[in-house]
Amino acid sequence: MAKINIKPLADRVVIEPSQAEEKTAGGLIIPDTAKEKPQRGIVVAVGPGKKDEPITVKENDTVLYGKYAGTEISIDGKDFLIMRESDIVAIV
Repeated sequence: MAKINIKPLADRVVIEPSQAEEKTAGGLIIPDTAKEKPQRGIVVAVGPGKKDEPITVKENDTVLYGKYAGTEISIDGKDFLIMRESDIVAIV
């Protein structure tokens, strides 16, 4: 997990996406153009929450999120997602 110098606001969280699968279960190599966008990642920073809605995830939680959730950002050459906590569907 990467340590970043960013503090999300309100109910937003910063997630480091997991790597996309490189091979199928049968052993076939998946080319970059056919890889699916990962839907799992690790929370690296959390905002303070809203007045009536405290944040339920914490740093280092592995989470599942919607396929098109969040905004992609790049910090120090690494890719991250910033999204609302409501876009996270589960903690695994």
